[in-house]
Amino acid sequence: MIELIASLGYWNWWILGIVLLCVELVAPGTFMLWFGAAALVVGLLSLLIDWSWQAQFITFGVLSIASVGLSRFFLRRKPSEGEAPFLNRRADAIVGRGFVLTEPIVNGRGRLSIDDTVWRIEGPDLPEGTHVTVSAARGSRLVVRQSDA
Repeated sequence: MIELIASLGYWNWWILGIVLLCVELVAPGTFMLWFGAAALVVGLLSLLIDWSWQAQFITFGVLSIASVGLSRFFLRRKPSEGEAPFLNRRADAIVGRGFVLTEPIVNGRGRLSIDDTVWRIEGPDLPEGTHVTVSAARGSRLVVRQSDA
């Protein structure tokens, strides 16, 4: 077994790196990316340097740990959700806002134009021109109630 490991050349590290990068394409997250990059670097170093298989494995381990650690450090710097809290939840951003009905609510259902979108709304039957406040978001539907304004 030791002879097999010792006989492995630089191309085996490249194959391992490519396999790990392919696993990254299938698996969620960016975890295997760093192991694949470490394997490719060890393959490149093995092409340039004639060194023992033990040193190659140690270098792979050190590069893997370092790249995962650095990636976690840099990914923490990405913008937090606080900077764009409703980016993928537009309905939640509308809760609490007031509007005037342009169409009546009949049988508890209606439509309301907000900015550039027509939303389906639920609430008590109300005539056109009534002031309403959005009280909740249920999926793509907004729940409204009559407001005092």
